[in-house]
Amino acid sequence: MAQKKKRAAGKAVLVTVLLLAALLFLFPLILIFLNCLKSQSEITASLLALPTQLHFENFPNAMAQMNYLQAFANSILITVCSVAGLVLFASMAAYQVVRRKCLASRVISGLMVASMAIPFQVLMVPSVIVARELHLVNSRPGMIVMYWGFLLPMAMFLYQGFVKGVPRELEEAAMIDGCGQIRAFFRIVFPMLKPITATVAIINILGVFNDFTLPLIMLSSQSLKTLPLSFSVFYSSYLNEWQLIMSGLVLSIFPVLVFFLLMQRNIMDGLTAGALKG
Repeated sequence: MAQKKKRAAGKAVLVTVLLLAALLFLFPLILIFLNCLKSQSEITASLLALPTQLHFENFPNAMAQMNYLQAFANSILITVCSVAGLVLFASMAAYQVVRRKCLASRVISGLMVASMAIPFQVLMVPSVIVARELHLVNSRPGMIVMYWGFLLPMAMFLYQGFVKGVPRELEEAAMIDGCGQIRAFFRIVFPMLKPITATVAIINILGVFNDFTLPLIMLSSQSLKTLPLSFSVFYSSYLNEWQLIMSGLVLSIFPVLVFFLLMQRNIMDGLTAGALKG
């Protein structure tokens, strides 16, 4: 009986701690949603008070200042192309490195792993210089290529563990039936990489869509700015318009929040599969 009481008390303490931690992490979101429909005077008076009147005009005003639709389209285009190319190149590169037992494969694999230890801040200036020489600065294709380069090592590393688990006999049987190596990869190997593909795709969709630093150093034209970058307009021209800042924050996180809610099960399954296999 005493042990049951101790377990119940321990469980109650754990639940309380978890609820407090959840409230702590959710507090900024609660604060944003609480103030996005207030007026400037109400926000200045109290951040924690409920709005006395709902100002829905904050959202269209924020959208106009952010050039929201253009920025959203830029973010979607860059994210989709970056992640699609990343999945294709990383899976194919990992397949070749794993299947070809030679010095070149070991060197490439080692360089990819070593590059993951280099902080992005160290590579910022050299990357911009190289991108400028290749005429990739201030362009959507340039952004996509840069994401491929920065994200490929980690994605390739994750794919390698899964490719090692695919029996070579399946490919050999397909090649006996007339499949070439490329066709065998896409018909046999790639479908078996679905769990890690989901992991790589979901993690990088969230990362690329929310990224602020790389677009900041690569994009200067207003028409090319991504959604996180377009939000920065409030901190330069509209620093005191807190109702627009809060509304802009809601508009910026809304697509990611919807994506997370729709893909929540896939996100958890993909991350769990990747963790177990790795």
